[in-house]
Amino acid sequence: MKTSLKLELEEARRMIAAAIGKAKEIGVLETVCITDEGGYPLALERMDGARVTGPQIAWNKAFTAAGHKRSTHLFNQPPNGPALPGNEAFGIQWSFEGKFAVFVGGFPIVVDGEVIGGVGLSGGNGEQDTACGVAALQALQELLAGKHSVLVQADIKK
Repeated sequence: MKTSLKLELEEARRMIAAAIGKAKEIGVLETVCITDEGGYPLALERMDGARVTGPQIAWNKAFTAAGHKRSTHLFNQPPNGPALPGNEAFGIQWSFEGKFAVFVGGFPIVVDGEVIGGVGLSGGNGEQDTACGVAALQALQELLAGKHSVLVQADIKK
């Protein structure tokens, strides 16, 4: 039997606060979703004025990152992104009733080498979504410092 870590609401809220803090710093209106390991939301926040489509997109990105254990942009990164035309996973984005996101803005949350959730962002361009996502992961790393190891980077594939 395996013991596993579970992301809790306080940690999810801390991650969202960091992502939104970064969004304010760089001048972008973001929606941020933090999910558990199964891709179900623990917390979701849309900044005032952010697009109404943001919550579903952010959730889709977090769902994909948690469930498939990789940053969403890695699916379509040339030349070997598996979701690119002609590659082995082309069409995967139509899985799960279209909820599978294969573009930038979703990152798995990796603690002690295990994927325990996902963070998804919607509202900025790829660079902005990535900066906010990395800020969220950094906040979790700071919160868990000395207790657990958190992977803080944009390109994650577990």
